[in-house]
Amino acid sequence: MRAVVVKEPGGPEALVVVDREDPVAGPGEVVVEVVAAGVNRADVLQRQGNYAPPPGASDVLGLEVSGIVHSVGDGVTRWRTGDPVVALLAAGGYAEKVAVPQEQVAPLPEGMDPVQAGGIMEVAATVWSNVFMTADLQPGERLLVHGGASGIGTMAIQLAKAFGAWIAVTAGSEDKLAACRELGADLAINYREADFVEGIRAATEGHGADVILDNMGAAYLPRNVSALARDGRLVVIGLQGGVKGELNLGALLAKRATVGAYGLRARPVSQKGEIVQSLVDNVWPLFVDQSVRPVIHDVLPLDRVQDAHRVLDDSGNIGKVVLTP
Repeated sequence: MRAVVVKEPGGPEALVVVDREDPVAGPGEVVVEVVAAGVNRADVLQRQGNYAPPPGASDVLGLEVSGIVHSVGDGVTRWRTGDPVVALLAAGGYAEKVAVPQEQVAPLPEGMDPVQAGGIMEVAATVWSNVFMTADLQPGERLLVHGGASGIGTMAIQLAKAFGAWIAVTAGSEDKLAACRELGADLAINYREADFVEGIRAATEGHGADVILDNMGAAYLPRNVSALARDGRLVVIGLQGGVKGELNLGALLAKRATVGAYGLRARPVSQKGEIVQSLVDNVWPLFVDQSVRPVIHDVLPLDRVQDAHRVLDDSGNIGKVVLTP
């Protein structure tokens, strides 16, 4: 099969398409013939040498796919050959086939285009596990999402709106802000021109954000704490703004607020399985009635994987870029 690896860390030119042996389904695993694979910021970090795959995982990039079950291993009871599925991966998605534990596989949402579905699992699992399962966002609460036009941002806006929250986002251009508003954002702040702390306070009459989903890390840490409401929850899922920041514990204590950082990729299969099942129970019905939908910026063939990464490097995307092998 064809697959994408990084020969030496670097820019998009470091990505190469190679020939690999087809994967074989081990006990409890299924092999998925890939229809589409989502491109994520984590893939960019891995390409740059800043985010190694978990021990034992493939060096092939890619954290999510849609496809058809090609074969099943011993002990697999959930899936049969020919089932249309989507899958959450630790690695291996930029390929024609990938092996994955059966717990990390979900049915293709009814009525969804399988190519667009290649971009849903990583973002849906990230948003659902962090904003809802961990931060426990409630109807009527205020959510602030940094990077609102990203794949994660566009999913977070729609899910929060579907569950009755008020949503603010940050983004860096007028077209991205407009896209966020169209998806349901109540407040869209251009971070290049305005202070998001002042913006969220003014829009909420001083209340602040009950939950913040943050992709920046250190660079935004003090301002995120300032933007939190009392009993607020800051969830850090990315480190685009650095890894070390100063945390004012006095400000945190005064607000009875919490700060947490939660990765998804290295979690054990059992935890990923719980997240996937919760997605199927709670989010899949929203995909079916189309109140939540994939936002796809572009679909490119696997041979143009370097171009796909250039889009993310330039932050030129609204929603996801998807590869088709």
